[in-house]
Amino acid sequence: MRIRRLNHAVLYVSDLAASRAFYEQVLGFRPLPTEFPGAVFYQAADSANDHDLGLFEVGPQPTPTVGRRPGLYHLAWEVGTLRELAEAAEKLSAAGALVGAGDHGSTKALYAKDPDGIDLEVCWLVPDAEIEGALPPGTPPTRPLDIEAEIARYGADTAGGPRTDHAVWERLFADRR
Repeated sequence: MRIRRLNHAVLYVSDLAASRAFYEQVLGFRPLPTEFPGAVFYQAADSANDHDLGLFEVGPQPTPTVGRRPGLYHLAWEVGTLRELAEAAEKLSAAGALVGAGDHGSTKALYAKDPDGIDLEVCWLVPDAEIEGALPPGTPPTRPLDIEAEIARYGADTAGGPRTDHAVWERLFADRR
């Protein structure tokens, strides 16, 4: 397994409206039209990635049950193939670090914690040529991940991402606006 690049960052924020204003007006991020209560996902101005930044509102005080406070939630590291994602799952599991996995349609993701308990994600992006079939309307945003089924569908060594066709995302999200 080789990490290709940082795919996205997700932050816990104290005031979603203030953070939205900052990331949109100061840094020029485009909000995606998907709606999640207390959250927003963004693309960078010239990006065709499914998202480059996520913001989750947690308020100014740590949440008593889970200790969430403003700051980093997780970084997502991208791998090149589903074979590498499967290898990452094995390595993370063997290290006792794997805590979950999800199929987000356009992204196949593993979730883990490093030795300090910091959340991280390792993901593979569905190639642009296959993306329209990966996000059927009406499906939940996250489903259980079956890496073997994804390998059967896309191939173990099919290169994923990076997103290069912004028009694909415009078509996909047009009906969700």
